[in-house]
Amino acid sequence: MGEEAVREIPLAAESDTTIPTAATVAGTLREKVSGDVDRFNDDDDKEEGGGENEDTKKKNKKKEAAEAVLRPPPHLPQPEAPPGMARSASISHEEHRPIQRSASAQSPSAVDVASIGRFLRDRGSSFSAAIARRISSLSGDDDDDPHPRSPAPVTEFHLSGVKVIVRVKDAEADADDDDESEGGDRPAPAPFPIKGRISFFSRSGCRDCGAVRSFLRGRGLPYVEINVDVFPERERELIERSGARHVPQIFLNEKLLGGLVALNSLRNSGEFERRVRDSVGTQRCPESAPSAPVYGFDGEDDDARGNGRTDAMVGVVRVLRQRLPIQDRFARMKLVRNCFAGADLVEAIIHHLDCGRKKAVEIGKELSRKHFIHHVFRENDFEDGNNHFYRFLEHDPAIPKCFNFRGSTNDDEPKSAAEVGRRLTNLMVAILEAYASDDRLHLDYARIGASEEFRRYVNLVQDLQRIDLFALSPEERMAFFLNLHNAMVIHAVARVGRSGVIDRRAFFTDFQYIIGGYPYSLSTIKNGILRSNRRQPYFLIKPFSSVDRRLELALEKVNPLIHFGLCNGTRSSPAVRFFSPQGVEVELRHAAREFLLNGGMEVDLEKRTVYLTRIIKWYSADFGQDRDLLKWILNYLDATKAGLLTHLMNDGGLITISYQNFDWSLNS
Repeated sequence: MGEEAVREIPLAAESDTTIPTAATVAGTLREKVSGDVDRFNDDDDKEEGGGENEDTKKKNKKKEAAEAVLRPPPHLPQPEAPPGMARSASISHEEHRPIQRSASAQSPSAVDVASIGRFLRDRGSSFSAAIARRISSLSGDDDDDPHPRSPAPVTEFHLSGVKVIVRVKDAEADADDDDESEGGDRPAPAPFPIKGRISFFSRSGCRDCGAVRSFLRGRGLPYVEINVDVFPERERELIERSGARHVPQIFLNEKLLGGLVALNSLRNSGEFERRVRDSVGTQRCPESAPSAPVYGFDGEDDDARGNGRTDAMVGVVRVLRQRLPIQDRFARMKLVRNCFAGADLVEAIIHHLDCGRKKAVEIGKELSRKHFIHHVFRENDFEDGNNHFYRFLEHDPAIPKCFNFRGSTNDDEPKSAAEVGRRLTNLMVAILEAYASDDRLHLDYARIGASEEFRRYVNLVQDLQRIDLFALSPEERMAFFLNLHNAMVIHAVARVGRSGVIDRRAFFTDFQYIIGGYPYSLSTIKNGILRSNRRQPYFLIKPFSSVDRRLELALEKVNPLIHFGLCNGTRSSPAVRFFSPQGVEVELRHAAREFLLNGGMEVDLEKRTVYLTRIIKWYSADFGQDRDLLKWILNYLDATKAGLLTHLMNDGGLITISYQNFDWSLNS
């Protein structure tokens, strides 16, 4: 660099020396580059008329200057040469040179970013090499260890501002990591290796089966449960192996251990663990043992149980679907889509069956009764004539949106509503026993949606399409719709989910089943059937009109206890329950007591305030007002809360009723 372009800045005394900042270093590099560029520009101006050789020399000099490595000032850390390359001579403190600045430092110029990047990379490599040398120099040998490892593991070491802990991953840690990666609550580890299989037959809602399940989980013993309500095809095997229909029946490999009484006897005598160790602990499971349930396949006995039996009228219906003039028509100033006239149906039946008109009308009424067809306005069963329009069930605009409809109606013979309700309840109880918390306030919807029980439930609800609900008694009807509401909520969350508060109304109105030829939503079941066709909170109209056939299914009188048996999938709603037709009233009372005991009602004597669930406020028309409400609640309180509330009501003072906030988050 030219001497005329450089001025010296002497360093201060050692006691006054300060470490230059990053800005100073960047300025120094920028000045060096600028000085080189100025010098070459001046030389070009002076020798502009030179020959070709001089131009080549100047270009080479520029290239060498650009490729030269710029080093930081000598009093800063110097970069080390990479391994295998010669190390450049370092500048000692004794040979300290003054910091040079370019005369063009005051003018704006570009910084050599590449040089700064190389400098930072060199320093990072040096720091990484220092860490590696530090790790390799440490040793974790333990003289007291009778089984020393080679190489010995590094336990921990410290660097400036960094703490690093290194642990050798052993087999036990691998197993823990595998358990954590698979997730979920796992039972306690087995007390000894299990080579065979522990299996037992069970039924949904069986207390003895629940006791066996809890015992095996507590002991950490893996087992296979065969629920004959979920797998009805296995019931015959249960009878053949045990000679009885009652459950539980426990098997150690192929050998029958017995029921809960035999299990308790062996446990109390201390023989249970020995029996298990001698059988499934040492012997592999033979083929003669009860097999594990096969998931994804329906049972072979479905036909014998009534499944898959085609309706006798299906043949007529298939012909009518092809021959009838199905088209859009105007009726009562409305455009009615995909319909046909009653007279057209009668004529098609006469030509197909070669029968009289009276017989054809009777067949039309039978088709309507079995819900193959219905009036476009749902006004009558079937009448002959050109002014009465009907459509097939699958052509109703609301039906394809139902979640138990799969492209076409179920053409099997309609089953008894009571039988379908019983099987539906058994499947849902099995789901709760496997995938819900003990208090049934929290459900694992992801596992429910992937389970065999849920797959069979989704297949079962197709049988609801054409069942006869009018054959149910009032008690059976209440239990049927209570259970169906709670099952639909689980189905809706598992398949559709709940996005938030904004979608709350759509969740309760848009998720529908076709039941007995009519669409039912969660809101329709709750407010139309169970609440005797009362208006939903903040709504102006009732669910059913006066000519709606579903109105005939509504309960004659509102029972306020239904609100404690309905779960809407939120944390503030009651626990999920399923009811039996014979004991629905007693079970609803128990549900109300449990809900009010566990936070649904609180009493504050000092503030003279009673805190109630907001469900009571929303449906105050069902519970009554103030004093009548408090008197009604007294019947379902425990002794402590009943005493506090009675004290407030009898002293003649003012009682304040406050309603709790409702938690709409999912009960997962």
